[in-house]
Amino acid sequence: MDIHLAGSRPTRRGPAEYFTGTVLQDPINMAPAPARLNCSRVSFEPGARTAWHTHPLGQTLYVISGVGRVQAKGGPIREIRPGDVVWIPPNEKHWHGASPQNSMTHIAMQEALDGVYSNWMEHVTDEEYNAAVG
Repeated sequence: MDIHLAGSRPTRRGPAEYFTGTVLQDPINMAPAPARLNCSRVSFEPGARTAWHTHPLGQTLYVISGVGRVQAKGGPIREIRPGDVVWIPPNEKHWHGASPQNSMTHIAMQEALDGVYSNWMEHVTDEEYNAAVG
């Protein structure tokens, strides 16, 4: 059994190659093999978001505060709020982040396939991000 006391692992800033705007990541768990689960608390300042990406085994988001947005490629932008759970199927190209006027924090949970949790792609453009919520 491992116990990681609160504050024992530093918050890190999300790298600019994967995020637009200020994004802070707090690790929750990166289970050792043969387990595959990776969980993080991710906080987005207003307007901040991920780049387009996929997960080989899918991803679950659990919103804990604020107002956010999520979109699958080709689908509508959806607004998400505290208590919402978002399931993103394996290999579905998507992005998620805060709304333009509000911050948003979620727990992101994904499993690795052959050591890969995420496949990162191009940044979400301002035009894509600012499209109407539908």
